[in-house]
Amino acid sequence: MIAAIGVLALILGLVLGLPQANGGGINGSAEALEGATSPSWYPSPKGGTVDQWAESYRKAAALVRKMSLAEKVNITTGTGWPMGPCVGNTGTTNAGFPSLCLQDGPLGIRFADSITVFPAGITTAATWSRKLMYDRARALAKEAKGKGVNVLLGPCVGPLGRSPLAGRNWEGFGSDPYLQGIAGGLSVQGIQDEGVIATAKHFVANEQEKFRQLSESLSQGFKDVTSPLSSNIGDRALRELYIWPFMDTVRMGVGSVMCGYNQINNSIACQNSYILNGILKDELGFQGFVVSDWLAQRSGVASVLSGMDMTMPGDGLLWADGDSLLGPQLTRAVLNGSVPIDRLDDMALRIVATWYQLGQDDASYPRPNFSSWFRTSIGPTYAGVGPSAGHSLQNSYADVRDDHHEVARAIAAESITLLKNTNGALPLKSGKDAKKSIMIFGSDAGPNLLGPNGCPDRSCNNGTLGQGWGSGTAEYTYLVTPLEAIQAKALADRTMVEYVLDDYQYSAINSTAGKAPNATCLVFVSSDSGEGYASAEGVLGDRVDLKLWHGGDKLILSVAERCSNTIVVIHSVGPVDMEAWIEHKNVTAVLMAHLPGQESGTAVLDVLYGSVNPSGRLPYTIGKSLADYGPAAPILKQPGGPAPQQNFSEGLYIDYRHFDKQGITPRFEFGFGLSYTTFEFSDMVITQTLVPTEFPPARPIGVPAPELNSTIPPSSQLGFPLGMVRLPKYIYPYLSDTTVTKSSAPYPYPPGYSTTPHKPSPAGGAQGGHPALFDTIFHVTVSVFNTGSLPGKAVPQLYISYPNGTGIDFPVRSLRGFDKVAAGPGETVAVGFDITRRDLSYWDEKKGNWRIPLDKKGNIGAYEIFVGDSSRGNGVTGRTKVVKV
Repeated sequence: MIAAIGVLALILGLVLGLPQANGGGINGSAEALEGATSPSWYPSPKGGTVDQWAESYRKAAALVRKMSLAEKVNITTGTGWPMGPCVGNTGTTNAGFPSLCLQDGPLGIRFADSITVFPAGITTAATWSRKLMYDRARALAKEAKGKGVNVLLGPCVGPLGRSPLAGRNWEGFGSDPYLQGIAGGLSVQGIQDEGVIATAKHFVANEQEKFRQLSESLSQGFKDVTSPLSSNIGDRALRELYIWPFMDTVRMGVGSVMCGYNQINNSIACQNSYILNGILKDELGFQGFVVSDWLAQRSGVASVLSGMDMTMPGDGLLWADGDSLLGPQLTRAVLNGSVPIDRLDDMALRIVATWYQLGQDDASYPRPNFSSWFRTSIGPTYAGVGPSAGHSLQNSYADVRDDHHEVARAIAAESITLLKNTNGALPLKSGKDAKKSIMIFGSDAGPNLLGPNGCPDRSCNNGTLGQGWGSGTAEYTYLVTPLEAIQAKALADRTMVEYVLDDYQYSAINSTAGKAPNATCLVFVSSDSGEGYASAEGVLGDRVDLKLWHGGDKLILSVAERCSNTIVVIHSVGPVDMEAWIEHKNVTAVLMAHLPGQESGTAVLDVLYGSVNPSGRLPYTIGKSLADYGPAAPILKQPGGPAPQQNFSEGLYIDYRHFDKQGITPRFEFGFGLSYTTFEFSDMVITQTLVPTEFPPARPIGVPAPELNSTIPPSSQLGFPLGMVRLPKYIYPYLSDTTVTKSSAPYPYPPGYSTTPHKPSPAGGAQGGHPALFDTIFHVTVSVFNTGSLPGKAVPQLYISYPNGTGIDFPVRSLRGFDKVAAGPGETVAVGFDITRRDLSYWDEKKGNWRIPLDKKGNIGAYEIFVGDSSRGNGVTGRTKVVKV
């Protein structure tokens, strides 16, 4: 989602949905990606084809049959910005289906009061705790439901993190598709277990902010740019990296998927028939509805035919213009035959069936009790119109937090990743053994002097950094700073605390640090990023480099030169360059605290003093320089033409896969993290539970989709009802002119458009893809032994290496399992992992299917399985047996 837009110059083809480039599938080579095109895939598959949704679709069919054409259009179209209490609001019906409230976001209820600001997605991923991933989502959904939200705009499983600089990486769950998929799937489960519709976003390959949207490009002075950036990507990398986490969300039954702003292979995401119809709805068996990101829709008919089911916020090409690309335009398109009525029926069915699937037809489900636009209890019913449309009760100030601060604090603490700990610097001692003096440095330790919500959508980096910026943020009810928490602890321990919060007052920093060279010095530093519509300190969305903000390197070195026990705490959206100071002898400990949300201070206190033994692990690689990350790392900064092109020529090799392939030693590898205790892994046992075929078996046949057999009413019935008071810029489904005629000229449908059913993908057949993809092929067990003197939590990580001799290029290692287990001193815990067909397969671009690689003899070769404490750490290795197929 973005802020207000100011664009008049748009390509005619985008406005009308005229033909875009289409063509055959492509592979991942750099040559093939240049000028990549996206294949066509029509017509849009109908929903209601899997058993798990059959009853919901049966109910939906009964309800939609009662709807008029205008009512069906109304539930597919937002009412406009800001024309309702939520950031997105659908129209109403007289058939018993309500207006739906769609609201950000992935870490808290945006624009609402009395809510919890949970740690960000990247922070949650750093816990490597399946339980906490689920707990966060469920608590978040309880708050959403308590506020009357129907559709929660999260989880974010894209961007994946192709570039460590990408502005919104922090909203997702790290730069590995398996980790991102597990976290995304558990988030969907947690949200929907509370009856709230989850939205997996942003579909797909939206891997940087710059050039993501035409309006932003024009506002930044790129006057010759005429379309959003195109992510040019081969089918194999698309499936094995970027689609992979969405598979997991669909497998969990996600109710909504949000199409993004970018293009994929030169076709707009929200009108890319191959991506939406072919992959999402057919291959992955998605049964819910596709909603546009806010103003991501760039066409009418083409978007509908390509698989988009709902437009948000309803306006057309400009914010709050009231000139929808759906609404009355969709009504007219159905009447004149350019959009088949059964496509509109499917759009409505998908939306209504999702509502039933989540149990929102229950009369007790709350209606919105807050306003996104103001905090007074009484306010304009439609903020976009103002007082002339009347006033009503908008905010009931429902406190929905319950005990969710405990979940937030647990995640924030368990995510903290101990990167360095020498000379027993941590944990700090308490009580009578506590240090007599603690010195704190850096603005990141203290408050934002404008208040925690003093910058719109958190678009500044003042005080402790708990979130990035953009639509994925929320308003703090409170924010505990590290300074507050440490001072409270110091009061109990009778410890003196001195601090300098100005990052640039070096005279004060140097004199304070030099007062007691043997004191404990805590230096708090940060690095920020966010969504492309806003900026902070001149940074517009994506980071410009991996450097710490506010001269963080100099601040650390200034303290470390004078204090022999300097502990660095980093709050960051992602990896940072530490090379200037990481090996300094006086930098004794380093904590990566990520983006902790409201419990910033309490969480870091828990780890500093040892009440929580650090168990966070990096969900990305920390390199020694930006160049170490390879060709995917830099942000595309110049458009290079009217349609910016970003070739994903690195294929599968991002983050640790690139480091491994190129033999580059990182500063800290993916999955790395220390503890106050130590662990050993041993006794690997590999059991084969199933002998797979090279390809999945024949695609299973689903259940028949419901057929409404609707008829097109006379256009005279689609005018505005007599006596209706029309609100300016509110989006209605009705026609001002009910004269609708069919043109004698053929409609300019997108290339390849057809109403003849497309051949189904052999990789489909169920939610998430072919059900055989999730069959367990191997079960692996290992023993985890706590060799230290303290209780702690280990994070065993399972990586596979594909067999040699297949002729296929594979990463050195790929994450395929993880768990988090507690063990006391001297205790051994058994941990088990299931490895599925999908885990062992690759995407065969020629066959269009998942395939287990065979050697030259036609056998399944031996996979190497490593279980250890990081992607390059200590662990235990085993090999599977060669299997004759």
